[in-house]
Amino acid sequence: MTKLLIKLFVKDSENLENSKVRTSYGILTSIIGIICNIILFAVKIVIGFMVNSISIMADAVNNLSDAAASIVSFVGVKLANRPADKEHPFGHGRFEYIAAFVVSFVILYVGVNLFIEAFQKVLHPMEIGFSWIMVIILSLSLLIKIWLSIFNYKLGKLINSNVMKATSTDARNDVIVTSTTIISMIVCHFTGLLIDGWVGLIVSVFVLFAGIGIAKDTLMPLLGEATDVELYKKITDKMKSYEGILGSHDLIVHNYGPTHIMATIHAEVPNDAKMEEIHEVIDQIERDILQEMGIFLVIHMDPVEMNDANILESKKMVWDIIEKIEPKASIHDYRVVNGENHANIIFDLVVPYSYKDKQEQELLSTIIEKISMESPKYRCMITIEKSFVAEE
Repeated sequence: MTKLLIKLFVKDSENLENSKVRTSYGILTSIIGIICNIILFAVKIVIGFMVNSISIMADAVNNLSDAAASIVSFVGVKLANRPADKEHPFGHGRFEYIAAFVVSFVILYVGVNLFIEAFQKVLHPMEIGFSWIMVIILSLSLLIKIWLSIFNYKLGKLINSNVMKATSTDARNDVIVTSTTIISMIVCHFTGLLIDGWVGLIVSVFVLFAGIGIAKDTLMPLLGEATDVELYKKITDKMKSYEGILGSHDLIVHNYGPTHIMATIHAEVPNDAKMEEIHEVIDQIERDILQEMGIFLVIHMDPVEMNDANILESKKMVWDIIEKIEPKASIHDYRVVNGENHANIIFDLVVPYSYKDKQEQELLSTIIEKISMESPKYRCMITIEKSFVAEE
């Protein structure tokens, strides 16, 4: 079914790097979501009124909120595909995140109201009407939601869309919610236990958790989240594969939407390399990463001493000292400035995010003390940094 829908409604479906193709996927999932959820809402709201069940009506309203969410997602996907302009040179890709954030608030609003209604039902329970036709209809809606969850997950994973993945999670929660609704009806029919209000509370809690989860997932890119470890390794490994690149550090990724990513990184190059040759390599890396990963990468070159034995020896000494004190730390931009009576060692020290200001100063003092004990001629000028990459 999924392959058929893609074939019918998404042209050039395998060209996933094309923003128009990506938009077509987003529109397809949104329209399918709107149609399915409106049908489910209509069926459930009628059944809910017929049998006077707050849990069924709560489930119906949840489907209506899902339909509204699909509408907002549709608008967001369309706006996100607008081309870059002079006011927005990086495009409008973040509209997709904004749309998902709006959806999360709609879901949270519905969840709060459902919780209030369900709580009142707990205080004043009422018997639920029962028929096997009703159970069958709800079971069919359950199957539709299972398919919707799988459908959104597959396409979300295919085009790396957080909105689609969140919609898939929401549909999965609906599967759990509808299942508990069916169970409450059967329990009430065969045992007389009035658990409808309690099930309604469970429904509302799932809705609230879904809203919070979507809000968190979409707010992080807007706030500026840490670079994913897998993406960091992918970029740095790619760079090291080029001749003349010794290493890299300070990768910063700016997300302007799922298909609009800009990044900066420092490349370590031999200090005796020919400028024209290494510049050509840097340009090639930038072009290749844009073509292969869709990331607009800007590379800053940092020269690394390769021949001065004294500098190389002092660097090894410093590295050995730091490794013994804090194995998770790293250094870069190492250089030595010699004076008449002493030499200045200058470098950047990257420490874990768990370090507080006091710990940083204690680590700094310990390192300076150990270096001074090892070689009194050295004076340290150390800049403490923290990585922009998520910690594993």
